[in-house]
Amino acid sequence: MGSRMKKAGATLFAAGAIGAGMVGLGAESASAATYNGVCGSGYRVVDQHAVTGGTVFLTYNGTRNCVVTVRNTAGAKVWMVAVVGLSSHSTWDGDDEGSYSSYAGPVYSDPSAGHCIDWGGEISGSRFIARDTHCG
Repeated sequence: MGSRMKKAGATLFAAGAIGAGMVGLGAESASAATYNGVCGSGYRVVDQHAVTGGTVFLTYNGTRNCVVTVRNTAGAKVWMVAVVGLSSHSTWDGDDEGSYSSYAGPVYSDPSAGHCIDWGGEISGSRFIARDTHCG
């Protein structure tokens, strides 16, 4: 699903909500979700952002970036998204969108020396995206 357009109108992020840096809507702090380890062994959380109903996690294992969006409490299926990609790419390297009960993802992107990444997620319309971050 990495072919989904990233810069020119992805379902996840409407043009009006995208800008340089980070955009977050509807973050909450109570009962924050914890990283669930689904990216695999050796991945550690390097960044995270709360959205209403959960948290979007960016993890790294020394070789690859991984994003997973985790709900605070599993329940009935809701629309969820996890995305990641090099900022220089016009499409997401990893893109998982659908109705899930506990998490979306994992999605992966291989870092490139001297390049930044874009990453984000959504739970039931509460969206977050970070642009041009974690440059290496």
